[in-house]
Amino acid sequence: METKLLYQSLAQIEADAVAVVLFEEESAPADLKFAASWTDELKASGEFSGKSGELAVLHQPQGIKAKRLVAVGGGKKAKFDSAALRKASASTARTLKQKGVKSLAWLLEGRDAEAAVEGAILGNFEPDQHKTKSDCKSLEVFHVVAAANGAEIEKSFERGKILADAQNFTRELVNEPANLLTPLVLADKARAMAKDSGLECEVLDQDRMMQLGMGSLLGVSQGSAEPPALIVVRYKPETPSKSTDHLALIGKGVTFDTGGVSIKPADGMEKMKYDMAGGAAVLGAMRAISKLKPSIPVTAFVPAVENMVSSKAQRPGDIVKSLNGKTIEVLNTDAEGRLILIDAITYAKRLGCTHLVDAATLTGAIVVALGHVNIGAFTNDEDFLARVMNAAKDQGEKMWHMPLDDEYKDLLKSAFADLANIGGRWGGAISAAWFLREFVDDTPWVHLDIAGTAWLDDAKPYMAKGPSGVCVRTFVKLAMSW
Repeated sequence: METKLLYQSLAQIEADAVAVVLFEEESAPADLKFAASWTDELKASGEFSGKSGELAVLHQPQGIKAKRLVAVGGGKKAKFDSAALRKASASTARTLKQKGVKSLAWLLEGRDAEAAVEGAILGNFEPDQHKTKSDCKSLEVFHVVAAANGAEIEKSFERGKILADAQNFTRELVNEPANLLTPLVLADKARAMAKDSGLECEVLDQDRMMQLGMGSLLGVSQGSAEPPALIVVRYKPETPSKSTDHLALIGKGVTFDTGGVSIKPADGMEKMKYDMAGGAAVLGAMRAISKLKPSIPVTAFVPAVENMVSSKAQRPGDIVKSLNGKTIEVLNTDAEGRLILIDAITYAKRLGCTHLVDAATLTGAIVVALGHVNIGAFTNDEDFLARVMNAAKDQGEKMWHMPLDDEYKDLLKSAFADLANIGGRWGGAISAAWFLREFVDDTPWVHLDIAGTAWLDDAKPYMAKGPSGVCVRTFVKLAMSW
């Protein structure tokens, strides 16, 4: 989709449709005075009140070149933040493209071109790359129309394009089926992205991980014919940072999860291609980081495996030794994400990373607790969590602070190893986070359980069914605001 930032009056815009936001408490803005009678009539009749999510279309409007004038409900003006603008732009794009609109112009209020262009690019995305003939229509042109020229608006617009493209890159990765996206193929895609973005990429193969002693990660992969990989992508600022801080982004990369010997139910197992959404999110974030250039070094780690059933698969009761030396009793082979993450966490610390954030589709328990709205956020450092959550709030990604009280640690006791990989039925998301914490020690760390937010079972007005690309924008904002 072509995107441009224009500086024109409403009357000059040539497009299939031009969209303007109207709020509940306001009449038509200055640029819409020629259509004031239409908007007043809409509000008087109750057909359009300005509430969030509403759309009204005027065909062949007098006084402008565009073929349609679209009123977009913004709700209460005081609550119309970047997140609301992003959703409004996305839902407008999705609605109008299905009605045959090919070119859409968005009349910008203020300077937040970033959210406007992000919304359109994200809303235009469809997870249909493997259909021979798609029934989904597409926008071809999206213009953001600003009232006045300015370097700040230009930067905002470019940033929005970069972030949305990175998020869609993540969504494309997550949407790939497991027969086309094995751990080694994911590593190849990471290498290609890194090369295009000017980043360093290293891939540790199975032999190297055996030499290092990553027994926890390799235990998960041993049941699959597909070899594992630990993907490492590095960004280094052009000017060496005055700070000694080094941010690690760690993403779970299970390209398919059968559950192993502790096999999952057949119903819904096809979705388990999305079990690498955390890994895809950190790779997407690195793509954007390479262009936006934060002032600190950032390194991404993606432990990539398949969790399969075979005669060589890990069994319940097996004991494995992790990279940091601790032994783990594997009580459930479907609790595999934490087993691969801990070796990546230890490796990140060995490479000098001072702050760790991991994203993982880790537990069904977090979905029970928070549904599909909030990411579950756990930490050993409240100040660092505040930084992550501030970045998330700025980017409209919802997170909820979950507890890690010491009492939950007792759930992981094992009579036969240093700890077990599950803690029983109750508090499953918390015991999973505690398992990770055992390998973090005192390094500032935040764990994001995205099992409920990385995949949409049904399409939203603003986003297609399937992968959401959650956490990409939060990770980039965290790095940029360091």
